Amino acid sequence: MENKKILMVAAENDALPGAKVGGVGDVIRDLPKALVEQGYSVQTIIPSYGMLSRLPQAKVAGEIKVDFAGASHRVLFYRYQHSGVDAWIVHHTRFSPQGETVYCHDGADAPFATDATKFAFFCMAIAEALEQGVIERPDIIHAHDWHAAFLLILMRLAPQFANLNSIRTVYSIHNLAMQGVRPFRGHESSFEQWFPQLVLDPRGIADPDYPHCINPMRAGIVIADKVHTVSPTYAEEIQQASNHAAGIYGGEGLEADLQMRAEQGALFGILNGCDYNAVKKVKPLAKVSFVKLAQATLLSWAAKEASLKTAHWLAEKRLASWAASRKAKMILSSVGRVTEQKMRLLCASTSTGETVLSAMLKHAGNDALLLMVGSGDTQLEQQLVQISAEHENFVFLNGFSPALADQLYSQGDLFLMPSSFEPCGISQLLAMRAGQPCLVNRVGGLKDTVAHLETGFCFEGHDEHSQAEAMLNCFKDSLALFKNDKTAFEKIAQNAEAVRFSWDSVISEYKAKLYN
Repeated sequence: MENKKILMVAAENDALPGAKVGGVGDVIRDLPKALVEQGYSVQTIIPSYGMLSRLPQAKVAGEIKVDFAGASHRVLFYRYQHSGVDAWIVHHTRFSPQGETVYCHDGADAPFATDATKFAFFCMAIAEALEQGVIERPDIIHAHDWHAAFLLILMRLAPQFANLNSIRTVYSIHNLAMQGVRPFRGHESSFEQWFPQLVLDPRGIADPDYPHCINPMRAGIVIADKVHTVSPTYAEEIQQASNHAAGIYGGEGLEADLQMRAEQGALFGILNGCDYNAVKKVKPLAKVSFVKLAQATLLSWAAKEASLKTAHWLAEKRLASWAASRKAKMILSSVGRVTEQKMRLLCASTSTGETVLSAMLKHAGNDALLLMVGSGDTQLEQQLVQISAEHENFVFLNGFSPALADQLYSQGDLFLMPSSFEPCGISQLLAMRAGQPCLVNRVGGLKDTVAHLETGFCFEGHDEHSQAEAMLNCFKDSLALFKNDKTAFEKIAQNAEAVRFSWDSVISEYKAKLYN
């Protein structure tokens, strides 16, 4: 049994109510528990975002002075226990600059500005807490994504934290597309403004394309002792150059650094796990009950808006039409953020000029219904609303509800997840866990988790056009199998439910490759 002490630094943690936005929240919830069961001592740490400091179980465990951006700040540290894991919560008003939310939104003229300042301050507070002994010195600091990379910069390059230099570091890449790039100087959200006393050679942590800017994602990759991606295939893909025009997503400008770390034997791809312990399978609701749940959810979303969104009005009409229909339909499902990553292929044009999604819905006809839950990019949302207006067999539920998501995982017959890139993916694991096979693009973690005609349906291509055409053909084949050979389709569904990607099975890889 191991007794190493690990401190995990991240922006999200789904073990704390309201502190999850994406997949990293699931990892910081589940991975520490699995490590504790293997004998590791694990602590996690995230900002309070205002609301986490009010959790009833959170207890004040320390207060320190932190010098940041030319001023002195009093920062509180809370401790919160869950599943044998100590969760640290760092509290200051600067962690909720746009309200009590995990991530902030800035204009195109200053991307990441508010969040970069927030997380730079967060990491400075952690460095001071470690230096002053408020947080016990760990054997390993495991930093997740660009938000935590500022801590590695301070540990390795700031003279006042030289005592922390010997702590081993691991850096996990959950999404290389988000890099947190900000100027070195000349802006209120810049490296010089945050750390005015820190003088360093910027070349090693500068953005490759914008040398006057710091790239924290690059800094984490270059500085950490070990670099980790959340699936083996993604670790290979990001060593190649991206070609966005062709729909190919690779190293996003950092491929040279990633190739260097791979050559040094310091880059590892380890698939994320999924929690299969004590998970009660959600019982699929009857159609009438599901429609009532969806309608109630739409009403709650609409009540938060000053005017009724077309998306909600149209979804209500589509639900009512489905409720009135007596014909049994194959249920297609989709749960996820409405982003270029998730929707590019669905919204791509076919040779006839229509979108791939429209072609899929037209082919499915009255035999299938697509239920999609998600929100995100406004232009993509509007495109999905337009497609739903043209196809009665498409219900676009424009928002997010855990209850609706659980139902779609549980009662769908085929889960659609044709991501253009996927570091690991959690939605396909949750759908498979519930017994629903997935239709996926063979990229990243989707390639590592879904086997064609064994646990799901897979397509691939060398660019956006070939991928889109392959997806449409794969979709047609999967519907034909569902319609003409239910036994074979059900066998794939059973295999999907039986396959396991548990955290317990990957802890040995963490131990051997990252924590040794």
